[in-house]
Amino acid sequence: MNIQEKIHSQVTTNAVVLYMKGIPQFPQCGFSGATVKLLEACGVQNLTAVDVLADPEIRNGIKAYSNWPTVPQLYINGEFVGGADIVREMYEQGELQKLIDTATAP
Repeated sequence: MNIQEKIHSQVTTNAVVLYMKGIPQFPQCGFSGATVKLLEACGVQNLTAVDVLADPEIRNGIKAYSNWPTVPQLYINGEFVGGADIVREMYEQGELQKLIDTATAP
């Protein structure tokens, strides 16, 4: 399985996936930490977090996969949502909560 197939598998088999620097309990950058806090505020319980600092192939591969140059990157139900600024804007407008509610509904 190449790196693009691995990333595709991660984003399509998990409801909420965050590619970030560090882990939710110990983010390694402010943008990653802020995104985790917004997801927690929306009640996300089953966050799949991928530490891009632990795997250079994923760090570079995720940027190619999404055609987005920065990390963090949020995926919900297999769809790219955006980076920290977009996630924050969606949270402030109530859109993030709606998206998460539909992704995590039984």
